[in-house]
Amino acid sequence: MNTSMSSSDNDRAGLRIERSPQRSAPELPPRVGVDPITPPASFKSKAYAALKDVIVSMDVYRSRSDIRLDERRLALEFGISRTPVREAMAQLERDGFVRSVPRRGIYVVRKTRCEVIEMITAWAALESMAARLITQSASGEEIASLRRMFATFEGGEVAAKLDEYSEVNIEFHQAIIRMSHNRVLIDLAENLFTHMRMIRRKTIGEKDRADRSIRDHLHIIEALEARDTARAEELVRAHALGLADHVAKYADCLD
Repeated sequence: MNTSMSSSDNDRAGLRIERSPQRSAPELPPRVGVDPITPPASFKSKAYAALKDVIVSMDVYRSRSDIRLDERRLALEFGISRTPVREAMAQLERDGFVRSVPRRGIYVVRKTRCEVIEMITAWAALESMAARLITQSASGEEIASLRRMFATFEGGEVAAKLDEYSEVNIEFHQAIIRMSHNRVLIDLAENLFTHMRMIRRKTIGEKDRADRSIRDHLHIIEALEARDTARAEELVRAHALGLADHVAKYADCLD
């Protein structure tokens, strides 16, 4: 008995057999050259953070002498190879903290008076926007933490604790940015504030800036507590631009 069926027989039986098209090997996407992914706490990132801390701790603007960083010595002190130190130095140069001079070495960057004023002007814009956002969304406890920072300096105690106040002053401005809860704003301010920190440390003891600084800060806190958006924004901007005016008039170390 012939059991084979013709295609017409298959059609009558309600079956349709289709031949699968012959598949070709899938094309691979073009290869993209990328660096291997390293753990978050790589030697490079640790060296970068450590070197930035070293630079910030230096009194960069007290002396006009060049500050040279010895890559070999730093690697020995960190207990790591020179490669992550060299990579960290390259990142620090891109961020404007050091400069590489051919056949001479790597030096800490000291900003000019004009550059410092431009940085302060940019900071005034970021911090005043942060103040606006604080009045709109920060918690009462966050704002109260700002007042607690200055509890030990009220009543004319600033001059007696100038070094301590300098650090609190810096923390105040960092807190204003942080309390905005705006990630983009915080990221934009990060490296800018590192430069600003070095300038503030130098200028806080000049003239009567410390006393005026604490008065400004307390007025800013009052505006934030009252959720007075326009006043808080204006006070923060004026405070920052006051530093720019001081630098323009008195910062001879930047010439």
